[in-house]
Amino acid sequence: MDYAKSLSQRLAAPVSKCVSASASMTQQLLAGPAPPPRPYRVCNWDRSLRKGVMAPSLAELLRQAQSALALPAPIALVLDEDGTAVETESFFRTLEEGTALMALSKGQSWTAPKTRGYQVSLSRKPPRRIDVACVTFDLYKTHPKDLGCLNVKATLYGTYSMSYDLRCYGARRLVKEALRWTLFTMQATGHVLLGTSCYMQQLLDATEEEQKEEEKSPVPLQSLLPRSLPALPYKKMLQ
Repeated sequence: MDYAKSLSQRLAAPVSKCVSASASMTQQLLAGPAPPPRPYRVCNWDRSLRKGVMAPSLAELLRQAQSALALPAPIALVLDEDGTAVETESFFRTLEEGTALMALSKGQSWTAPKTRGYQVSLSRKPPRRIDVACVTFDLYKTHPKDLGCLNVKATLYGTYSMSYDLRCYGARRLVKEALRWTLFTMQATGHVLLGTSCYMQQLLDATEEEQKEEEKSPVPLQSLLPRSLPALPYKKMLQ
C-alpha cells in the first residue's frame, strides 16, 4: 500500500510540473510581449528638481518617479505643459517619448510655468532640419596593391542624389594610363597643328597668286598719262 502511494506521488509530481509550465506559457502567450520602456521627464510640483526615467507602463512610471524625486506615496502624474492628469494606461500609451510630466503628492497642485514657451521646448521634439545639399566622400580599396578608390555622393534637399565612383588602380597600371593619355594628347595636338599649317599655307598661296595676276594684267592708258593734262576726247583720239 505504501509502495503504491509513493509511486502515485512520483508520477503526479512531473505531471503537475508540466501542467504548471503549460499554464504559465499560455498566460504569457495571452498577455503578449511586454512593451519596451520609453524615456520620460518628471519634475516635482515647483519644478526645482527634474529627472529622466525609463518606464514601459504607467504603474512603473509612478514607481520610478516616486523613487527618483523622493516623494511620499501616493503620487499623481500630470502633464507639465497644461496640468492634464495621466490616470489610465490607454492615455499613457498615447504620450510621446520625452514628454514632460509633473509628480504631485497629497496637497500639491499644478501651476503654470513662469516663463512662456518653456514647456514647449521640453515636451515637443525639435523641428526637423532639411539639408539643402550634402556631399559625402568615401575612400576604399578593392585590392591591397591599389592606391584606393574614391566615391563622391551628393544629395540635394534629401531627395535627389547622384554619385561618382573614381577608381584608382595600381601604380603600374596608373602610369600606363597616364602615358596612354599623354600619347593621345600629343597625337591630337599634332593633328591640330598639321591641319592649321595646311590651312595657313593655302591662304598664303592664294594671296601670292592674286598678286601675280595683278602684275601680269595690262596697265590702262589713262593711268600712264600725267594727271596735270586733261584727257583727250574720244573722237580726237580716233582722228
